[in-house]
Amino acid sequence: MPVTLEIRQLGRGDLDLLCALPEGLFDFPVIPAQAAAFLADPGHAMVAAFRDGVMVGMASGTVLLHPDKPPVMFVNEVGVREEDRQRGIATLMMERFLTLARARGCEGVWLGTEADNGSARALYHKVGGRETEGLVIYDWDGVRDEG
Repeated sequence: MPVTLEIRQLGRGDLDLLCALPEGLFDFPVIPAQAAAFLADPGHAMVAAFRDGVMVGMASGTVLLHPDKPPVMFVNEVGVREEDRQRGIATLMMERFLTLARARGCEGVWLGTEADNGSARALYHKVGGRETEGLVIYDWDGVRDEG
């Protein structure tokens, strides 16, 4: 029996779908209030891959606005369930995500990944991404917990 694969954008009506997902696709369990806010915000976007009706992949992002520049899309995360990797699903999702960013008027799309994440880097090269050399990233994880 042939496998059916569907890539589609998620919206407000997909909250129950996200909340019912078993662990393994996202880094952590879905937080319903966060998922609802994400899906309702027009500045956020998520595309998902469904294999035979089961969600096996997702890519999420945020449109970044600035007073003196055109909008750009920041890709928050791209993930495919481990058992569904190496089947072209991430490529299809990224292609759909890039189309979505263009449709939203974004002049650019960008993201960051770890230097040793060969699979991610291969994916981003495959869909036409360029590596930016000399970039230094700072982060402030845990800011909420600090005094």
